[in-house]
Amino acid sequence: MDGVKHEAFKPPVPLKLSEIGLEMTLMTGILLKTIFRRNLSDIVDIAEALAVSVPIAQELIDEIRAGGLIETLGARGASTTSSLRYQLTDTGRARALDALQQSEYYGCLPVPLADFWKQTERQKVKDVNIRREDLESSLSHLVMPEGMLDQLGPAVNSGKSVLLFGPPGNGKSSISNGIRDALGDNIFLPRFLEYAGQVISLYDPIIHTLAKTEEFDANALRRLGPTFDQRYALCRRPSVMTGGELTLSMLDLIYNPVSRTYQAPLQLKATGGVFIVDDLGRQAEPPQALINRWIVPMEQHFDILTLQSGQKFMVPFDTLVIFSTNMAPTEMFDGAALRRIYYKIKVDNPSRDDFIKIFVKTCRHYKLRPDEEVLKYLLNTKYPLVDNQFASYQAPFLIDQSLSICEYEGYEPHMSIELIDRAWENLFVED
Repeated sequence: MDGVKHEAFKPPVPLKLSEIGLEMTLMTGILLKTIFRRNLSDIVDIAEALAVSVPIAQELIDEIRAGGLIETLGARGASTTSSLRYQLTDTGRARALDALQQSEYYGCLPVPLADFWKQTERQKVKDVNIRREDLESSLSHLVMPEGMLDQLGPAVNSGKSVLLFGPPGNGKSSISNGIRDALGDNIFLPRFLEYAGQVISLYDPIIHTLAKTEEFDANALRRLGPTFDQRYALCRRPSVMTGGELTLSMLDLIYNPVSRTYQAPLQLKATGGVFIVDDLGRQAEPPQALINRWIVPMEQHFDILTLQSGQKFMVPFDTLVIFSTNMAPTEMFDGAALRRIYYKIKVDNPSRDDFIKIFVKTCRHYKLRPDEEVLKYLLNTKYPLVDNQFASYQAPFLIDQSLSICEYEGYEPHMSIELIDRAWENLFVED
C-alpha cells in the first residue's frame, strides 16, 4: 500500500425497485406517509424525498395506484419534459393514517442491514493504512515524546483497541483526536437502516460530517446516469468521543415510543471511524464492565443489538476503539481484560527538553516572541519548587493566563517574570 487515501467505494444506485431490498409493504407505507406528511404531488419531489431515482419512485407510485390509493393530476406545465403530479385518494389518505399509527417514520427509504454489512466490509477502518507522515501531520500541533509515533502507527493500522494511559494533562485526548484526524478519507454511511421491518436512524449530523459532493438531483440521475445510492451519506470517517457520561445503556438501541423508530447506539454511529472513551474510570459503570461489554465486538467484529420485541440481531463492529485514562491499567482491569486491549501506550510527563519545545511552540501559536529570561526563570526558579514535575498542559496554561492578565489590564500581549508569577498561583494551588 502507498499510504494514499483512496476514493470510497460507491454503493451502486438501484436501477429498479426490486434492487432497493425492502419489503413492498414497507416501501409503499413510507411512500404514502411521505406524500401525506409533506403534501407532495410532483414525482421529482417524491423521488427526492425517498432518496431514489424518478423511475423507481414511478414504480412505487404505480404499485399504489393499482390499489386505488393515488390518482394522477396531470403534468406540471405544458412541455413534454414536464413531470407528472399526483394526489392521494380518500382511501390513500386513510391508508397513510393507518401506516402512521404503526410508525411515524417517512422520507428516505432505509438501507437493509445486509447491504450495510457489505458496504462496511468495503471501507473497513483497518484498511486505511496510515503512514508516519499522516500522523506527523495530524499531530503537528503537539510535541510528541521520542518513539511515540512508532507506537501509535502500528496500533492505528491494526484497527484494534488502544489504551492510552499516564498522568493527567499530557495530551492523551489530543492524541486521540489527532488519530481521528489522520483517518482523512471518506466513507458511505446509510442515513437509515432497516431490520425486520424496523427503521434505525444511523446518520447523525452532530457526529457525521458530510463530504463536499453534488446535491441530490433525481432528474440528473435520470438524465446523466447513476453516481451513488442516495440513501447513503458520503461522510468523513466518523469520530465519537465520550467521557464520564458514558453508560452501558448508551451502547444499546434507543427506542422512541412516539415515532416507533430506533436511534443507533454510539458504537454503530462510529462505524468506519474512531470511538474514543475519554477519562476511563470516571464513568458510573466500572471500567471492567465497559470492557466486558466490548470484548466480543472488539475481537469478533460484530455486535449484538436487541429490538423492543426482544429479537436480537448482529450488526458490524468496525471502529478503532481508543481508551484514555489517568489511572493505572492494573487498578481498573483484570489480566483477561488487559489481554483483550491489544495496544497499551503510556503517555508520560514531558522531559525538560520537551517542555521547552512546548513552551516555544505555544509562544509562536500566540504570536509571541519566546522570552529566554522568562523560560530560564521557570526552569531554574519555579519548577524546582515542585520537583521539576513537568506536564504538557502547563506551558499553554501559563501563557494563556499571562495573556488574559495583559488583556484585562490593558497591556500589549507579552511575557514577563511578573506575569508568570501571577499565572503560577493558578497553576499550583496550596491549601
